[in-house]
Amino acid sequence: MPASALALTLAAAFVHALWNLMLARERDPEAATAVALVAPVIVFAPVAAAVWDLDSRVWVFIAVTSCLQLLYFALLAAAYRRADLSFVYPIARGLAPVLVLVVGAAAVSQGASTAQAVGVLVIAVGVLLVRGPKGHADVRDGALAVAVAGCIAAYTLVDKHGIAYATPIVYLELSMLPAALGYVAGFRALVGWERLRQQRLLMPACAGVLSFVAYVLVLAALERASAASVAAVRETSVVIATALAVPLLRERVRPSRLAGAVLVVGGIALLSL
Repeated sequence: MPASALALTLAAAFVHALWNLMLARERDPEAATAVALVAPVIVFAPVAAAVWDLDSRVWVFIAVTSCLQLLYFALLAAAYRRADLSFVYPIARGLAPVLVLVVGAAAVSQGASTAQAVGVLVIAVGVLLVRGPKGHADVRDGALAVAVAGCIAAYTLVDKHGIAYATPIVYLELSMLPAALGYVAGFRALVGWERLRQQRLLMPACAGVLSFVAYVLVLAALERASAASVAAVRETSVVIATALAVPLLRERVRPSRLAGAVLVVGGIALLSL
């Protein structure tokens, strides 16, 4: 991997971990998520208009990925309200590529390589370490983290094909607009406006913008290196987020949980081979 691609991918990993940390530290993650979804749609609308280019075939992918993104952010906010980021993030990010591999292999009727099979086992061990030997988190917390992973895998598989019919910024803008509107509408219907009016705007808005920036950095890295190498380096965000959860969120991260996060990254690297 060229040095420029490595720098871009590491930057993307850090930014991705950072916006998740910013969202997880909010007192009301659901309300903060509403702000985080709306802010980048507004900020990047002029950019999308300036580089507007799409094929009519993109709309079915936009419709599906918008629903998946809406579900993803709803589940992520709920998970961060219930459990530590150092628990949710490694499981969600670690299981997602496993699910992509399983679905992809099933779709093309092709078995996994030895390295990929070992990678799945390594990730499984890492997830067990993150969870803890006695299951320190509630079963529902684990179910939420797994559901988040399922959403990541699903929209990744959809976007892999949909991105061929629009420029990345336009595709992101169009897919996030319905998700943002749907989340805010659902939040109002279920909770009302009071919690949203009490929500601070700056930090969640910055988190939302950073989520777009992280994706742009990944795209720039993919122009310079293979998808496999970029994917492997990108998932160092698992270790970054888990380590930063101690000083930034004041979570008590056991050495075994940090070791589990490292194993998750190693397993993902094997999956990308």
